[in-house]
Amino acid sequence: MSWAGPEDIYLSTSLASYLDKKLLVLLRDGRKLLGILRSFDQFANAVLEGACERIIVGDLYCDIPLGLYIIRGENVVLIGELELEKEELPPHMNMVSEAEIKRAQKVERDATDLKGTMRKRMEFLDMD
Repeated sequence: MSWAGPEDIYLSTSLASYLDKKLLVLLRDGRKLLGILRSFDQFANAVLEGACERIIVGDLYCDIPLGLYIIRGENVVLIGELELEKEELPPHMNMVSEAEIKRAQKVERDATDLKGTMRKRMEFLDMD
């Protein structure tokens, strides 16, 4: 039986290959964070430098700056590498202010709530 040696720390499943690279991190609560990975530990706790939260509503998006950001590993769903120089959004997306994106989120949330309320009111019509 062979044991993992120090050289095995750089396997493809390790976050070490992502050090000093721009990442997109999807969290359990649905937030999307972007930043440069500066450090991590065995629990996948990570430190992002120049982090921002990207909020997307329809064709609108906003990057809210967070600075140096620590992410608890148990909240991470997905990590992906992004190209530093390349803009990763489609050209039809429009960048808006934080206030505008918050307004758009509220409108979207209200529409979703209304749809759910209407569905509950109409359930009596389902006679399977």
